[in-house]
Amino acid sequence: MSKLIQEERELLTAVERGEWQSVKNLDKERTRYQGCARATFKKDRRINIRLSQKDLDALQTLALQEGIPYQTLIASILHKYVAGSLVARDRLAMSQR
Repeated sequence: MSKLIQEERELLTAVERGEWQSVKNLDKERTRYQGCARATFKKDRRINIRLSQKDLDALQTLALQEGIPYQTLIASILHKYVAGSLVARDRLAMSQR
């Protein structure tokens, strides 16, 4: 067997323990999840927003480092925030007390 990285070893162990199960009607489930993904990422509204030059420059720099357009980065940040997976630092600090 070739050398496995840690993540691969963990996956192999989980499979061997029976933690993974085959999906019934794979094509149907794949189509369903693809529809959910399309609906989630459908961009059907346009907004205008005013930002300080300093914030815009910082966002553009971050986007450049990530290799994505800055508007995509802004949309991603907003999506993560409203979905609850991105929280403000002060909220995070309060929840850890």
